[in-house]
Amino acid sequence: MKIRIRGNSVRFRLTKSEVSELCRAGYFEEKTEFDTSEFTYAIKASAVHENLFVSFNGNRILLYIPNILLMDWDTTDRVGFYHNQSLQRGNMLKLTLEKDFMCMDETTEDQSDNYPNPKAGTL
Repeated sequence: MKIRIRGNSVRFRLTKSEVSELCRAGYFEEKTEFDTSEFTYAIKASAVHENLFVSFNGNRILLYIPNILLMDWDTTDRVGFYHNQSLQRGNMLKLTLEKDFMCMDETTEDQSDNYPNPKAGTL
């Protein structure tokens, strides 16, 4: 799983096996270790939330996704889910949860579990 944070936006990108695990178990997380602590980012299925919703507590970002959206995400062509979350101070936080596609440029990153890029056939 990759997470990209830029300004008031948070984007999660998952490989094929990560999407399958999330749809099967309703939860997926990763951790990044530092000398004195670790940073956790996770996605959890929710029966309470109607849209994507994110919380940040301590060293953990938790993205909630409605159960209904995960029902067949791993077997469809749907790329992802998007929502703007209203914040208490009046700002918005842009949330994105997407399947991770293979890069079209040269990269040294392992992409063997990524989804085929739909633009690859149009070059």
